[in-house]
Amino acid sequence: MKCLYYLAPTLDATRDICDDLHAVGVKDFFLHVISRDEAGLKKQHVHSSNYLETLGLIRDGFIGSAIGFLAGLIGVGLLRYFEPFGPNVPGIVYFATVAVATLFGAWEGGLTGIASENKKLAGFHNDAAAGRYLILIYVLKAQEATVRQMLRVRHPQAELAAIDRHFINPFSAVKRRSASPRPQGELLQED
Repeated sequence: MKCLYYLAPTLDATRDICDDLHAVGVKDFFLHVISRDEAGLKKQHVHSSNYLETLGLIRDGFIGSAIGFLAGLIGVGLLRYFEPFGPNVPGIVYFATVAVATLFGAWEGGLTGIASENKKLAGFHNDAAAGRYLILIYVLKAQEATVRQMLRVRHPQAELAAIDRHFINPFSAVKRRSASPRPQGELLQED
């Protein structure tokens, strides 16, 4: 499954794009819009994004759990080396030490992620700040050509900004198709 990133200039254009995407078989579950105007999206019945997409919760949670796991292994190594509780410590104590450190790291990483923007969306921050609407469309390979053709023909004002082959992977990078957003009146030339 790929994630297509389209930028739309207005709320009305975004609503029309979403309606046309529904007509070609894209369900709301696979369609999310990121905007500063959440109230406008709700008023127009446009499916907005969720916190897992907009915040760094998943990525930072994984990083925190990895750091916690390593800290737990170091803690177990120190416990075994210094033997502060004697030589006959049950193995469950070592397992619990690693598990608690891993869970604590995941918790701390999640708290850090709640306070930060999703790294995949950071390249679109200025677009959202300028009032544009970022539409995330999750499509299967068989559906991608239909969706792209429909958007190219019916909505030339929508800019295909990026394609993410691994949106589920929080560590993959998304590259914009163009370095700077094009003016609203300029048409997109397809490769």
